[in-house]
Amino acid sequence: MEMRTAFHKRLREIEDEFLGMWSMVSKAILRSIEALKNRDLQLARQIIADDQNINGKRFEIEEKCIGLIATQQPMASDLRIIIAIFNITTEIERIGDYAEGIARIVIMIGDEPPLKPLIDILRMAEQTVSMLRCSLDAFVNRDAEAAKKIAAEDNMVDHLYDQVFRELLILMAEDPKTITRATRLMWTAHNLERAADRVTNICERVVFIVTGNMEAIGTSKY
Repeated sequence: MEMRTAFHKRLREIEDEFLGMWSMVSKAILRSIEALKNRDLQLARQIIADDQNINGKRFEIEEKCIGLIATQQPMASDLRIIIAIFNITTEIERIGDYAEGIARIVIMIGDEPPLKPLIDILRMAEQTVSMLRCSLDAFVNRDAEAAKKIAAEDNMVDHLYDQVFRELLILMAEDPKTITRATRLMWTAHNLERAADRVTNICERVVFIVTGNMEAIGTSKY
């Protein structure tokens, strides 16, 4: 009984760290878009530096998950949670990489004049962050149905990405001088689209925790 109490205490500690990392990455995505919108190079450099903290937290959590499995021999339901945390941590860290990628694009853009309003890219960012935050709630509440609904929202991000892509292709065709600037905005939209795909993967892990079944529930490309 004492061993089980100690086990659950350690598992709660891992979950707390894990949820903290989740919050860090949500903020990183929002800040990367803020840096793009405001041409804030200082903020972009801070996001790049902060990504090292996210990477370090990922490895720290993974090591603790492995240690817990190796030393405590968790029961099936607890083991599912630990495995899901291990896998979701990787997905979250990759989303952090996409935020870092956008920050690097901001630095490349520098003080170039805006090519087009960022309306659809901002909508992509808002939708992606909303999905990420809602997936956290689904994890905390062990809500498989909510996870499935969140994964379905990836279609909205895909639609916005296709729209941005088409508009930028038209601009490049009409004026080849815009190609470099348009390509950088394409990279930004691409990073957001991939981040939303990662959230779909996270939602699949939430379903796994609740049901014990691995199933495809969205349109994830990974």
